Amino acid sequence: MKDHEEGVSAMASTAPEPVVTEEMEEIAPRLTHEQLGELLALLQGSDSVELKVTVPQADRRATVERLGMDVLDAEIRQVAFFDTPDLRLFEHGVVVRARRIQRRDGDSVVKLRPVDPAHLTDKLRKAAGFGVEVDALPGGFVCSARMKAKVEDGLLRRVFAGEKAVHKLFTKHQRSLFEDHAPDGIALDDLAVLGPINILKLKFTPEGYPRPLVVELWSYPDGGQILELSTKCAPADAFAVTAETKEFLAARGVDLGAPQQTKTRTALAYFAGGGDDG
Repeated sequence: MKDHEEGVSAMASTAPEPVVTEEMEEIAPRLTHEQLGELLALLQGSDSVELKVTVPQADRRATVERLGMDVLDAEIRQVAFFDTPDLRLFEHGVVVRARRIQRRDGDSVVKLRPVDPAHLTDKLRKAAGFGVEVDALPGGFVCSARMKAKVEDGLLRRVFAGEKAVHKLFTKHQRSLFEDHAPDGIALDDLAVLGPINILKLKFTPEGYPRPLVVELWSYPDGGQILELSTKCAPADAFAVTAETKEFLAARGVDLGAPQQTKTRTALAYFAGGGDDG
């Protein structure tokens, strides 16, 4: 692995120390004062925030009805991850994936997490397709950096089927980011195709909620599913949107205190466990 010279700055952040208020602690009561301070610092250097919550299986049908979802409006997608059989990339903080999207071209992503935005160079921040986002779930958060690029669907299909090399899905800049952060001795073409996983995605604005809500149903090869609700906002609006979203979802019976699942970790755990998608 290179010394991250292309992606990480040795200079400390000069941003002012974030201030945690009582209102913030009321909005995110499951986070400690120290965690809130860390979150505020990450928000200062991020491009966007995605608020997420997963819905327990027993509540899914009621949630669909209460939010007024029309499942016939959902878009079909497929996602495949690329890693070693023992998930060395994931354990090293690198996620590599590609996505097919119904009736249009898809994309590929090299993602780093967790990251501290204060330690990313200006050159990397300005690179095409690069962005920094904080993902926030009830009781937790993580800051990620990702470089995304569009990919023609025919190429995605051939790589998913093992007919083309993995590196063909990624641009020169994505490959460089991967090489800077992957463990020594691991190349893109050494990675196994983990997937694909079938997804239904619905983006709509439910009645009584002033912003788009995204619903994703991930169906895993063993029959397991994850239903996730999410919305995005600017970092400066994160706490206001969190309060607004919590109130809206709680009023519709969504259990915000339920155990949370993450889509990527669940997918990789399945394949690392020797699952067979048939």
